[in-house]
Amino acid sequence: MRAVDAEGRLPAALEALGPVTGRDVAVLDASDGPGPRRLLALGAWVRTPPAGVLGRLPDASADALVAWRTGFCPADDDWRDDLEQAGRVLRGDGRLLVVKDYGRDEVTPLFGDDARARRLVSYSHPKGPFLGSGFRIRVLHCWWRWETQDEATAELVRCFGDLGRAIAEGMRRPRLSYKVAVYHADASTLAGMAA
Repeated sequence: MRAVDAEGRLPAALEALGPVTGRDVAVLDASDGPGPRRLLALGAWVRTPPAGVLGRLPDASADALVAWRTGFCPADDDWRDDLEQAGRVLRGDGRLLVVKDYGRDEVTPLFGDDARARRLVSYSHPKGPFLGSGFRIRVLHCWWRWETQDEATAELVRCFGDLGRAIAEGMRRPRLSYKVAVYHADASTLAGMAA
């Protein structure tokens, strides 16, 4: 959906936190997904692991690892393994950047999943799984923007059905607030997290 973060705040944050321009960047996302496309546009040298499996990337092969809404879910059994694999894949001064929806915005209700919304909120608590393990967070205040209300309604209905229509009917302008969290950590701190 081209309406998402048209201002490019997310790529700018990844560059500021990485950096990624002119560097080897491993991306957990579909090879034709938004993560690789946006990072390539910044001038990153992008590689996606075969079949999306982090363990298939070589040791010390990346300056940055970007998990674009994929993997690194603290509630999953793979959480510790993901952290360990990230530490293995990253070079000594590398950075892990985990992109997650933050919740607490106008977009979150579109997913109609209260458990998901609560989980996203728990991720950003000071003693939660990310910050409590040593990650830092940058919260980006972004937008889903459309040219007109009719365009917004059509796209929201196409993507979200009746729930999208209900959200569109409550909009005063053709935009929705959207918050994104980028949890970030240095490679040197990952070993302690995985233990």
